[in-house]
Amino acid sequence: MLAEYAEYATFGLAPAMRAGGVLANGDYQVHRDFVDFIVDGRPLLFQLSDLDAVSPLASDVPPAIFTEHVRGLLLEADAPLSGGRYVIYGCPECEDLACGAVTAVIERHGDDYVWRDFAWQTRAEADLELNGYHGIGPFRFRGDEYRDALGSLLAGLPEDPASRRVLLIGARVAVLARLAAALRTIGIGAEITRDAAGVTADELRTYGAVAFGQTVDPEERDSVRRSFEHAGADVAYVDGLAPIVPLLVAQIEHALDRRPPERRRLVRLVVAGGEAGLEVTSTCRVRLTAYRLDRLSRARTHEIFDGTLPAGRHRIALDAKVSAGASFLVARSSGSVLVEAVPH
Repeated sequence: MLAEYAEYATFGLAPAMRAGGVLANGDYQVHRDFVDFIVDGRPLLFQLSDLDAVSPLASDVPPAIFTEHVRGLLLEADAPLSGGRYVIYGCPECEDLACGAVTAVIERHGDDYVWRDFAWQTRAEADLELNGYHGIGPFRFRGDEYRDALGSLLAGLPEDPASRRVLLIGARVAVLARLAAALRTIGIGAEITRDAAGVTADELRTYGAVAFGQTVDPEERDSVRRSFEHAGADVAYVDGLAPIVPLLVAQIEHALDRRPPERRRLVRLVVAGGEAGLEVTSTCRVRLTAYRLDRLSRARTHEIFDGTLPAGRHRIALDAKVSAGASFLVARSSGSVLVEAVPH
């Protein structure tokens, strides 16, 4: 049977996220930070086409359950599903098997670990013929590499990342309050202030981003930056494009994403000549939405594209209404968000 797994695959782990956001229809999408599985140098999730899911190794999972998941992957605990099957990726909203999950058999062959028979599962038993991922795996991992990677998680369980807290600075309290409420709904902590004076260095270091409202003048921005620099805080700075909550949420989500391009699905958004240029690294669903303020300063939303794109570069035409006014585009996949102003 070992002949089936003669080729070794490399195994690793890397931080990943499922981007949260306020969608054009008013729905909320929860932000989730998790640890993804890197097989042969590439996120395993990217091999599963258009799948909006997270691994069981999520940052917001209680430590005892997180440890149980890791021990399961190490085969130090019984499989949670029949047939020796383990959940590899699950629903990012509720993690209920009924919503669907990618599962696989994990077993030992000598000192090696093998992941095989990947399937989409919604009930106690997996139907490999109907729902199997026939083009994925089996993967054979060297035991020492596999154990070292997962064991490092047990040596220091990941804490709730600082990147999930944002400091909102501005004078338009009503807009900031709505923005903070939206961010908290999707799982990102947010606090509002006029400046950073008097905030302790320890507190400043808990933030991953600072978002400035349009009314904050350059001197106030510089003062805030100096406070964070003196605190030794590595934060991303966001200049709000317009007082439109879904747009600002998207800007903040983008700023919080510190992953290298090869760990993202959506890596490029440019606007020129009445077209939006997109680049995706693996097949995924992409939604492209335009936001603008009308003459009465009311937010307007226009859905431009919603479909599955293969890996590569793509051009999507913009209609005259989007190209004519002061509009902003938000491109969103399950794991990435990009924002770009439309030149006019």
